Amino acid sequence: MSLFSSAPLSYLGIDFDSNSVKIVELKNEGGRPRLVTYGYIDREIEKSLGEDNKGDYLDTAKLIRNVCHQAKTTTTKTITALPAYTIFSSILNLPAMSKKDLASAVKWEAKKVIPLPLEEMILDWRVLEDFSENQVKVQSAANGGETVETDNENGELKRKGFLKINPKGQKQYTKILLTAAPKELVKRYIDIFKAAGLQLLSLDTEPFALIRSLVGNDKSALMVVDIGSVVTNISISVNSIPILNRSIDVGGLTITKSIANSLNVSLARAEQFKYDIGMSPGRIGQGSVPKTIETTLSPIVDELRYSLNLYKNQGQKSIEKIILTGGSSLLSNLPDYLSNALGLRVFLGDPWARVVYPEDLKPVLDEIGSRYSVAIGLAMRDIE
Repeated sequence: MSLFSSAPLSYLGIDFDSNSVKIVELKNEGGRPRLVTYGYIDREIEKSLGEDNKGDYLDTAKLIRNVCHQAKTTTTKTITALPAYTIFSSILNLPAMSKKDLASAVKWEAKKVIPLPLEEMILDWRVLEDFSENQVKVQSAANGGETVETDNENGELKRKGFLKINPKGQKQYTKILLTAAPKELVKRYIDIFKAAGLQLLSLDTEPFALIRSLVGNDKSALMVVDIGSVVTNISISVNSIPILNRSIDVGGLTITKSIANSLNVSLARAEQFKYDIGMSPGRIGQGSVPKTIETTLSPIVDELRYSLNLYKNQGQKSIEKIILTGGSSLLSNLPDYLSNALGLRVFLGDPWARVVYPEDLKPVLDEIGSRYSVAIGLAMRDIE
């Protein structure tokens, strides 16, 4: 054992749902993440129900263990994320006070904004920054896709108001990020990773994982859209902090099923059609497959418009761009299609941009990157 140095630590980022498990192992090399290995297992699409897996947690643990074995991971140190739609998050603005008083104040405010009994939830919070009244306004909170606001004076739900710009010397405030998760869900995740033989270091949130892998130090106002197999998660971040999170139960599997029903083909064949045709110019609105894809995507487009308007009505700085990720973000020409529909610049995110990896792997990693965005961001948590 060296007295003056130690081997760089590696971390596993594990992103899993009812249909797949994605694992990325990153090594900390002087604060820069280096790719060690990655792995992916997708359950047969014909067996996918598009619902959360409510079966034996041991089955999920076995699946995770199998992916780790196939990927030849070298560490058990793991970070995972609870599904975005299961997490309640809010940004609180509290008067400056001692740490002891702050803890009590956060719990008191949590009772006002969390619509579930606190005894059923696990609370976590951290200080984001200190500020004066002329710097910020009350931020949004999201729960299961529904946005709620709290009145600073009486805790009643209301439209969000802005703190007016005040002269120097006004009251100082502390900005707090509050998150809450159901105790039962947290226990289930702990049991899964214990059964998988992995050391679960922390439970993160998907929006923060995506910010690490796709946004980095970009402080502009932007939207990240993660189109997964079952759910599409939408997050608006400012200064690398997610301030509005919403979810919609439409994803890539919804599109695949719609194509399969329209053409009376298997889900596997419909999946192939989905990626072969996508949102190709000249085909939208022509032929059964393009029409089906466009129709199925319409709820996502409507939800994006709603989220943009919700954010805009808060009077904050304009959204500069939209970053796409998730397996179905790989539909051909989807960024251009959404850009025309929403009037904003839309890009396909590159989660490998801040990761060191062998150059000869670039073609493969570029092809699969969108599926690994959350897992990469999770593995980066204790590195950056």
